[in-house]
Amino acid sequence: MGDSDFITTSDGRCIAYHRVLAQGPDDKPGVVFFGGFKSDMTGIKALYLQDLCETLGLDYLRFDYTGHGASSGAFEDGCISDWARDARDTVAALTAGPQIYIGSSMGGWIALLLAREAPENVAALIGIAAAPDFTEDSMWAVSNAGQRRTIMKQGFLALPSEYGDPYVITKHLIKDGRENLILRAPLDAPFPVRLLHGTADSDVPHERALALLSHIDGPDVRAILLRGSEHRMSDERELLVLKETLTGLL
Repeated sequence: MGDSDFITTSDGRCIAYHRVLAQGPDDKPGVVFFGGFKSDMTGIKALYLQDLCETLGLDYLRFDYTGHGASSGAFEDGCISDWARDARDTVAALTAGPQIYIGSSMGGWIALLLAREAPENVAALIGIAAAPDFTEDSMWAVSNAGQRRTIMKQGFLALPSEYGDPYVITKHLIKDGRENLILRAPLDAPFPVRLLHGTADSDVPHERALALLSHIDGPDVRAILLRGSEHRMSDERELLVLKETLTGLL
């Protein structure tokens, strides 16, 4: 899939990315993939979308937030504002015209933040097990009193994860997350929105997609629930639904 390229921001962040430029008509929107918490741009969905966009003749951009993958910085130092800034700067530097935003898990939150700021830059938005507000509703809300004291006093808490290294929850992440909540304020979407979610998702229950469906104010907002699918949403059946959703929006 090729080596990563890098952009360096004015404040010294080095963001890794991979971009494919379309060979088809110029009037088609490009696609930007926003990865999840502690994931990177080499995951199954990110690479599948690249192949799909090449087939469809679409520009495609995938990238790593700071502290993720090949980008600079330490993961534990980051927060939602930082990763949204990475996304904003990368999209601004490497795309032109409205894009189709596709956000996986935390990437759904990041994509929604960018769409709220500048809806004119969005042709459509697809959430894949989107996890807006997860720092408050999944991390903080499910922590017990002892864990909360540890986070506030020590500044961080390490929790085991089935995806590899422990999740490190920092006080900075929790406090910053509260400045970026999506479901506590109006959210307009004057573009099509598709929310793909599995009914067996134990990390981000599918009720989150239904909450977003009710919360987003837009003319074309749909939730698509996949019976039995878990959080990864990357098996053959789930990728086929993603393909059908993207091509339907085109």
